[in-house]
Amino acid sequence: MKKLVLFLLICIGFSSCNINPSVMFKVPSNYEFDVDQTIGNVEYRISPNDIVSLSVYTNDGFKLIDITTSAESVNSRLNNMNNNTTIQFLVEPDGNVKLPIIGKMKLAGTTIREAEKLLETQYASFYNKPFVILKVVNRRVTVFPGTGGSGRVVNLDNESTTVIEALALAGGITNTGKARKIKLIRGDLRNPKVILINLSTIEGLKEGNLLLQANDIIYVEPVPRLSQEVLTQIAPIVGIITSFALIYNIAKGF
Repeated sequence: MKKLVLFLLICIGFSSCNINPSVMFKVPSNYEFDVDQTIGNVEYRISPNDIVSLSVYTNDGFKLIDITTSAESVNSRLNNMNNNTTIQFLVEPDGNVKLPIIGKMKLAGTTIREAEKLLETQYASFYNKPFVILKVVNRRVTVFPGTGGSGRVVNLDNESTTVIEALALAGGITNTGKARKIKLIRGDLRNPKVILINLSTIEGLKEGNLLLQANDIIYVEPVPRLSQEVLTQIAPIVGIITSFALIYNIAKGF
């Protein structure tokens, strides 16, 4: 009878175990992942809360203009380089940017080059052949390379950074990560788009060439360490059962 009770208690303990509880972003087994048909061809589009740096030149790039001498935006931040002629501005939640001289401009949703052409058209009313250089300076992605405690936030200095490049910047996939099961999570986190990428084969290079957008999440699922997880989780239960058995034997001896 005692052995049966002990066996039942151990079974209950196993049934309550959550194997590999550190796995994040789990999906049902029948989950339909998104398929991105624009791999390698997606240009970054400016988004709300981006911070953009702006430089304006005259005569198709001959001279850099200090546009802050004419007007100054309340949400701009001076960049100490280039004699204060490169300024940084916040893209507001409504997608507008308040810029010197020309005022508010809707830039969210445009590519960098589209925004530059739009601003060149606007500044043409004030300067001769303006040449605009625009750059998003706070683009970043979060990378979980496959081991707990090794997640990193990676700044995207390059406008065309791919999944593979971001993984390299984060130190690569760890030895406990599944190269065949990499999730790219993007968009509104209340209804995210999830793309499954397999980098375990050479064919996966096509998927890994996907260009990143700001605030993307790259998650490499870790390999489950079943034996270690089981031992870690049942050890307290075994201890409790052993204590009860010891108390039972002591009580039985009296």
